[in-house]
Formats: sequence, structure tokens, C-alpha cells
Amino acid sequence: MLLIACPYCGPRPELEFAYAGEAHIARPIDPMALSDEEWARFLYIRSNPRGRHAERWRHLNGCGRFFNACRDTVTDKIETTYPIGEAALNAQSKVSR
Repeated sequence: MLLIACPYCGPRPELEFAYAGEAHIARPIDPMALSDEEWARFLYIRSNPRGRHAERWRHLNGCGRFFNACRDTVTDKIETTYPIGEAALNAQSKVSR
């Protein structure tokens, strides 16, 4: 079983977590000003890279908080986790908690 290191609770089994999409995507300030195509792009189009990727996760069966994780999509290994609001570049150099 995969262990995910919640930045608030520590390592827990993957069954306690839910994937919540790509991290570091800013919501538009005025969604009503967007065209249907721009709104659809915001909602559905993601980078889906091969390799290292910043993702958002939620610790459902623990603290209930959202956090970010850097995961390698090839190996499925989570390299590090960090609180929401922390810069991705800073977090990628940290060691998992």
C-alpha cells in the first residue's frame, strides 16, 4: 500500500486520501467575463504531463485539509507534499515529511 505524507498529519495509507486535480491553477477573477470556450478550458483542460507533476490532494479520513504533492506520473511515487499556498518550486526541493 502506498503511504502519502499529509503535511498536517504525517504518513497515512492512500485509502484515506482523494485526488483533487492539478495544483496551482488560479480561478479566474471574473468568471462571467469569460467566453464559453475560455471557461471550458479553465474547467477541463489540464497539462497531464509525463513525469514530475504538482497535484492537489485532500486528506478525507484524517484532517480533511487540502494539500499539494509533487508526484512522478511514470513511477507513481509522491516525492514531496506541502501545504496549499506554498510555492511549487520551493516545495519540490524539500524532502517528504
